[in-house]
Amino acid sequence: MRYTKFTALAAAALVTASMAQAQDRSDWPASFTVGTASQGGTFFAYGSGWANLVAEELGISGGGEVTGGPMQNMALVHTGDAAFGMTTMGPAAESLAGTNPIAPGLAMDKACAMFPMYQTPFSITALSSSGITSISEIPDGARIGFGPAGSTSDTYFPRMLETLGVNFERRNGGWSDLGGQLQDGLLDVIAFAAGVPVPAVSQLEVQTDVNIIEFTEEEQATIAANYPVSAFEIAADTYTTLEAPARSVSMWNFAIANCDLPESFVYEATNVVMSDNERMVNIHRAATQTLPEHWDKNNVLKWHPGAARWFIENAGAEIPADMIYGG
Repeated sequence: MRYTKFTALAAAALVTASMAQAQDRSDWPASFTVGTASQGGTFFAYGSGWANLVAEELGISGGGEVTGGPMQNMALVHTGDAAFGMTTMGPAAESLAGTNPIAPGLAMDKACAMFPMYQTPFSITALSSSGITSISEIPDGARIGFGPAGSTSDTYFPRMLETLGVNFERRNGGWSDLGGQLQDGLLDVIAFAAGVPVPAVSQLEVQTDVNIIEFTEEEQATIAANYPVSAFEIAADTYTTLEAPARSVSMWNFAIANCDLPESFVYEATNVVMSDNERMVNIHRAATQTLPEHWDKNNVLKWHPGAARWFIENAGAEIPADMIYGG
């Protein structure tokens, strides 16, 4: 069934691609950018990859752009400064409510859902030499790197750790930079919220011994009860350091599109990404979850009409009219 479904989608992609070449593109943009996050994180690797794939398949200039992550991407896509971007459901909800710290009071309702990406696990990494093997062992005043300011990690992980009784000194920066600071002893812990494997963690494993710290069952339950996350397990084969699955919590990520982009353009861009999962997995392993059936993980953003049409036609999605922009 998996092979048959994949083959059907791939064949449909070829037919649709040929039709796209023949259709009227007069209202399509000449180029596009995808708002990602900092280098060394999953958003950057994943986003740059699908941007290049769409550009190549549709014959349009496009690529990924380094940003501050989900909060900034909501702002960039809302204003049209980026055609596409990537966000997480928590920051998306805050942006719609007008509580995005980039523009307080502005309801960012011009950023529409495009396609499901993957779940973002929240995980903690420390050097083995630190002796930190659990959240309860993080010392008072620990220097913790939470990623770029305004990122999903920076928005939620400090609150989560405070809920669990951790006292810390907050640090921000790109994931690659924070990984270097951890290795140099300038940080005690890095609190990651990123699709796994996180490139910065994989690189650290090669260079030094690290501890990937899981949540206890009680900690996991406490966080899931207080934040828009669900229980998650990081598979043992994600990192060489892990010998067994690690308990975590996660939040879904979605690609977003400016709501005013042409319907046919967003339909074709969505088709490129969603019709051939193998190509996406080759870009990043987190894309194993970039599957049509996960359309229902969006209960926050209105859908772009072009994306909604793709999921209705190709995934049997039952998207209510009031959840489609302009519907």
